[in-house]
Amino acid sequence: MAISVVIADDQEMVRTGFRMILESQPDIEVLADVVDGEAALAAVAEHRPDVLLLDIRMPRLDGLDVTRRLSGSDRPRIVIVTTFDLDEYVHAALHGGASGFLLKDASPAMLVEAVRAAAVGDSLVSPAITVRLLREMAPKTPAAQARRPSEPLTERERDVVRCLARGMTNAEIAGELYVSLSTVKTHLANVQAKLDARNRVEIAAWAWESGLAATTT
Repeated sequence: MAISVVIADDQEMVRTGFRMILESQPDIEVLADVVDGEAALAAVAEHRPDVLLLDIRMPRLDGLDVTRRLSGSDRPRIVIVTTFDLDEYVHAALHGGASGFLLKDASPAMLVEAVRAAAVGDSLVSPAITVRLLREMAPKTPAAQARRPSEPLTERERDVVRCLARGMTNAEIAGELYVSLSTVKTHLANVQAKLDARNRVEIAAWAWESGLAATTT
């Protein structure tokens, strides 16, 4: 089954470029491209896409508001793609449930990777902002106020989360810890359940907020 996508951006050249990049992939289908947030909500209701690519600054309703309004089990995975590398935008988008955050100067390969990652419940944030953002978020939330897992993380789960919080991909974590890729995915799934987190970005944010990311093994 192809990954279905809706694109929402007020710039026609951007929408056209994204559509060309994504439709060049055999496993991705663009169902619609729209010019503002209200149209994005309507397109999601009509097409039920797997992934919604959202600009932040759009007429009528911006991408952050669209992200907040889309909720429930049938909401699409949301990837924010924007020109604006502002921490408050990234923070609001990810805590609103977005599965990824890319800058518009990201490579076509990264755009495709972000869509594929979002479709399977994973997430991708532009490497230039990931660790910087999470480190800067950490001091704003006292460790004592960070969410508590439903049950303690195992030592190996803690190792995996530390690597994740430092911006490593699953494959890099597997290499770092000398375990299989499937083992990494299992540990992350367990951690996600214990934290009731929506995606790996929330897990990484928790690691910095709780102080786990700053500790050493």
